[in-house]
Amino acid sequence: MRRSARRRRTISAVWQDGRIVVSVPASGTAAQEKAWVETMVARLTAQRDRQATEHGPEGLVARAEALSRRHLSGRARPTSIRWVANQSTRWGSATPSRGTIRLSTQLQGMPDWVIDYVLLHELAHLIEAGHGPRFQALLAGYPRLAEAKAFLEGASFAARRGLTGEHAED
Repeated sequence: MRRSARRRRTISAVWQDGRIVVSVPASGTAAQEKAWVETMVARLTAQRDRQATEHGPEGLVARAEALSRRHLSGRARPTSIRWVANQSTRWGSATPSRGTIRLSTQLQGMPDWVIDYVLLHELAHLIEAGHGPRFQALLAGYPRLAEAKAFLEGASFAARRGLTGEHAED
């Protein structure tokens, strides 16, 4: 737990080095702090467990099938989707001849709509190999296309500069 003199009413919690760090107002009582920490730990743990299910192999396939049906008329049918840690410059990759998709573990923890965009991008590659007009047309129906691209550009920019988004003091 981190007490912050700058905080007046808000509480935040983040995963940091495999542990949950809860930032609370320094003016809180011991009972309030205990309740805040319990609430935030429960919330982050539940979120992690839900994401592990949704972002596990079966969850990724289900998401891909739903995205393919919704945006690609069901034409993209991946044979496997998995997380990989060896993609430092790409968010995802696809091998159309094998129908495989790999997603960078760097996406984990990003908003679902960003992960869905990358997954849809790779699904589109199972249909169209390049990034030409036909490929772009496949992605055009994604409602948060520009927002997801901007988010990933910002994340890439921050990563290149070693920025983590974590503050020394809340």
